[in-house]
Amino acid sequence: MSWLPKSPKARRRLWVVAAVTPVLALAVGLSLYAMRDSVTFFFSPSEATAEKAPAGRVVRLGGLVEAGSVARGAGGEVAFAVTDNLATTRVVYQGDLPDLFREGQGVVAQGAFLPDRSFRATQVLAKHDENYMPREVAERLKEKGEWRPEAGSPARSGRPQADSAPAMP
Repeated sequence: MSWLPKSPKARRRLWVVAAVTPVLALAVGLSLYAMRDSVTFFFSPSEATAEKAPAGRVVRLGGLVEAGSVARGAGGEVAFAVTDNLATTRVVYQGDLPDLFREGQGVVAQGAFLPDRSFRATQVLAKHDENYMPREVAERLKEKGEWRPEAGSPARSGRPQADSAPAMP
């Protein structure tokens, strides 16, 4: 075998590398396979098509709570619509909503789409003050050209802005 190194020490190293490489590849592959269910994708209502977000797959849906869409049902069930001003998705949630949840505000709901393309949420997150909107929601609204921060107030999207940090001496 002319492609093997002539030195016995180098030959041994080559055999160790050849033996470790498939074991390491298998370990990485199994790790990635095990983590596939813990990855949660984010969609806006206009992006949440049946191909990108199939029924039953856990995803996050973000946008604005549509005005006049909140309906409370029996047993603590709440139905509302999330919109990005291009499309609207009906969301059904069983449980207590965050205190700051209200119509016209940013929201991120985690759950899965049902076969009828309504969204069954297991968790609902609302913004925490008047200047904050979840980063993903703000980015999607900016991409769609729907972002209109209030005049005179800095637009914050979950991250500090570069010009808001104090200057270093």
